Amino acid sequence: MTAVDGSVVQLRAGGTSIIALVDAGRLPRIVHWGADLGELDDAALAAIVLSALPAIGDSAVSYPQPVPVLPQLAEGWLGRPGLSGSSDGTRWAPKFGAATTSVDTRDGGQVLRSDAVDAEYGLSLSIEIEVLASGLARQRATLVNERGESYRVDGLELAFPVPVTATEVLDFTGRWSLEKVPQRRPFHIGAWLRESRGGKPGLEHTMLLAAGEAGFGFQSGAVWAVHLGWSGNQVLAAERMPSGVQHLSAGEIILPGEVTLAAGERYTSPWLYGSWGNGLDELAGRFHETIRAWPQHPSRPRPIILNTWEAVYFNHDLDTLSALAEKGAALGVERFVVDDGWFLGRRSDRTSLGDWTVDPAVWPTGLEPLARRVRELGMEFGLWFEPEMINLDSELARTHPEWIFDAGHGAGIPSRYQHVLDLGHEGAYEHVRDGMFALVSALDIAYIKWDHNRYLLDAGHSPSGRPGARVQTLQAYRLMAELKEAFPGLEIESCASGGGRIDLGVLAHTDRVWPSDCNDPHERLEIQRWTGLMVPPEYQGTHIGAAESHTTHRIHPLDYRAEKALWGHLGVELNLLEEDEATLATVGSWIAFHREHRGLLHSGRVVHADLPNAATRLQGVVARDGAEALYAFSVTERPANWPPGRVTLPGLDAERSYRVNPVFPGTPLPEGAVVPPWLLSGVTLPGCVLGTVGIEAPSLDPDTSVLFHVTAVDA
Repeated sequence: MTAVDGSVVQLRAGGTSIIALVDAGRLPRIVHWGADLGELDDAALAAIVLSALPAIGDSAVSYPQPVPVLPQLAEGWLGRPGLSGSSDGTRWAPKFGAATTSVDTRDGGQVLRSDAVDAEYGLSLSIEIEVLASGLARQRATLVNERGESYRVDGLELAFPVPVTATEVLDFTGRWSLEKVPQRRPFHIGAWLRESRGGKPGLEHTMLLAAGEAGFGFQSGAVWAVHLGWSGNQVLAAERMPSGVQHLSAGEIILPGEVTLAAGERYTSPWLYGSWGNGLDELAGRFHETIRAWPQHPSRPRPIILNTWEAVYFNHDLDTLSALAEKGAALGVERFVVDDGWFLGRRSDRTSLGDWTVDPAVWPTGLEPLARRVRELGMEFGLWFEPEMINLDSELARTHPEWIFDAGHGAGIPSRYQHVLDLGHEGAYEHVRDGMFALVSALDIAYIKWDHNRYLLDAGHSPSGRPGARVQTLQAYRLMAELKEAFPGLEIESCASGGGRIDLGVLAHTDRVWPSDCNDPHERLEIQRWTGLMVPPEYQGTHIGAAESHTTHRIHPLDYRAEKALWGHLGVELNLLEEDEATLATVGSWIAFHREHRGLLHSGRVVHADLPNAATRLQGVVARDGAEALYAFSVTERPANWPPGRVTLPGLDAERSYRVNPVFPGTPLPEGAVVPPWLLSGVTLPGCVLGTVGIEAPSLDPDTSVLFHVTAVDA
């Protein structure tokens, strides 16, 4: 890091540089965020800043200028305000100045801190800008009300600038069982907003908002993206001004009165993360490296899961689930999870949420015999909860109707026959916490599947009806943290009707996410690869589902279902009691293959090839030392152009030679199959050839795939 007369700061780590102008007492203005420029001397830094300054003329409003990471109307910014708030209509146009700057090192990265004040308004502001050891950048702000009158915060959005070469915007939409659908658009003048207002990011949530060079892909094109590490209401914006200034910003959506600061009180924004790369794989790799460096990152192999939901649904009893567990253990399953249906009166999804008591009608001797049998079989025991939800038809709702969110019109419309339990009531929080604590302790639960199905549409805290969505998110974090502290080693999965709550806020408290309720491999191929822009494979739950998908009713061969489940934290969601011996043997073979290769799958660099044929996909994981890789080539539909031609294998060391062999963990390649000649015996080629020239792809039917195992053969 370098400072020039206290006016320029350079932060460097993990292949990333940030150069920020911090002169004249103003808030930091980033003039470069992206590729590492090396350790620049004072003269070079001064020249970079000089070359970035515009000709202002007579109006700072009309011409481009370095805009602070918290843009201010009072400095001529006419776009989305960095800080919105007031004191009953006053103090609404803040202007922070007299900023002092310090720079330090932290955990292998570098951090800039800027402390500024608005003396006239009695507000102080601290901003942290950090480049982590992975090269991922992040920033957050803390606002303090220094004056006696209260100050209502309506929004605080920080921003990362992107260069004018970023002319295309990528974000995501979706719905239940079809999350992370990409969409692209030109980066036009104006603001492109993506908002989440349901008390959680949501199934339609973009997760990342990216801007890059036209046509950027996984391997090429400079691209920048932001993500807000927050599990509640939020907004992400890509904004371009007529002046040419463009940036990516994000912040909480703060509902009326949710953040009102009395004298001396403070508000700290969620972390805004920013990643960049030459191609989306490099951008994603910075998120993966960051998450893998967390102290709470799972250090042991991810246990193979058998989940009961699509196996038996609500049809629970000791004999059935014990037999299912025995079948799973024989195939190599390491964790048995009892999903929805175990608690008082829960014979369908219309009743009993909130009554976290084991149903004696179904489990007359409790869940202890099943949990004990699961452990005898060498597996861990897991259980499903939906701690933040309540059914109106429940003992809890009848006893404490005041614990249901109500904004003044009653409990509101149901969704999946359920409403939201207001954890802002300490009694409600203690009810859920105590029930979960008792069961985790009594059953020695190693894993909680934490679901969250209903949006917080009308989250009014009774009796006032004031918004309680923000507090609900903080209470969910608190409950997860208390469980982890009380039961070391306990793992939690974040599920919200599938991928409705996947963000770095909840990931700080959880060990797995459920990308989608859809186990259809045709859909999972896309859902998993786009979720993987932020979430590494070992955190993505990926299950082998039934031949006929529960959500789409498509029918797929077992090998294709298993291959798509291979690329994450593997699970099985089949009724093994109804499968024939050949199917069970094939499932067992895939589990054994995953266990053999999960060290690679859960630690290597994730890569994707940019293929010209839209009907084909190639994904892979390459070992960090470049000695081994695993790839899957898939055909998703019947293309007009056929055969597919050559495919490249990205991520290999160009200077090494590799042996490429097809592998068939389940069904062997049938005799007489029409395939490229190399595929019958394998081929040895330099990494530079595999990465640039490629190999002829097999001509597969739609929704089929083949695996390539690649190993270095040089010394």
